[in-house]
Amino acid sequence: MQLFYNANITTETQKITFDKTESRHIVRVLRKKEGDILNITNGKGFLFDAKITIASDKKCLAEIVRHQKKQKPWNYHLHIAIAPTKNNDRIEWFLEKATEIGIDEITPIICQNSERRVVKLDRLEKIIQSALKQSLKFTLPQLNTPLKFDDFITQKFDGKIYIAHCEEGVKKLLKSEIKPLEKTTILIGPEGDFSNTEIHKAIQNNCIPISLGEARLRTETAALVAVHTVAIINQ
Repeated sequence: MQLFYNANITTETQKITFDKTESRHIVRVLRKKEGDILNITNGKGFLFDAKITIASDKKCLAEIVRHQKKQKPWNYHLHIAIAPTKNNDRIEWFLEKATEIGIDEITPIICQNSERRVVKLDRLEKIIQSALKQSLKFTLPQLNTPLKFDDFITQKFDGKIYIAHCEEGVKKLLKSEIKPLEKTTILIGPEGDFSNTEIHKAIQNNCIPISLGEARLRTETAALVAVHTVAIINQ
């Protein structure tokens, strides 16, 4: 299946017009013609079948012929709050792989030791959309506006919230702490880790300190280990 993404389609939509880039891809690359069926998702759990009515590489048109609600493949809600990495490629890699595995929400958090404090959400959103299409998923993870650590941690959260850090102290293994079907939020710090002040503040706000294992992991690796651990526990 070749999956397309369009956030504006609803169950009431009857026709869709593709932009020049997608039109060229459909007609020139995929060699689709009038009458062929395209598969489209709106990222809200729906799959739409659309029949091409005008196969133009400048403005391809299609008519929605059917739609169906697709059940989310994972049965939990996972929110990862991650400090943006100094190298953009690393956070992009995490977003791609996390979307492929299964994640519901991502919030970039700016911490005391963060080396990157400006986040280009448009670029990250495109990475997530591309991974959604590649992995044939129909629920697009929600990418939130970046927040300072203090603003994030003082919010009200449903379910349990965990903080993964490398400092000494009492910490539980995430894989032994996670319970199936729970709504879970996990905080992953920057390359220099969370500061002691941030760790204490997180604990004061009901965060459970956790370890992801004995190895010292990079930010994006730690985040992906957390995503994979939650997925495995819920299988």
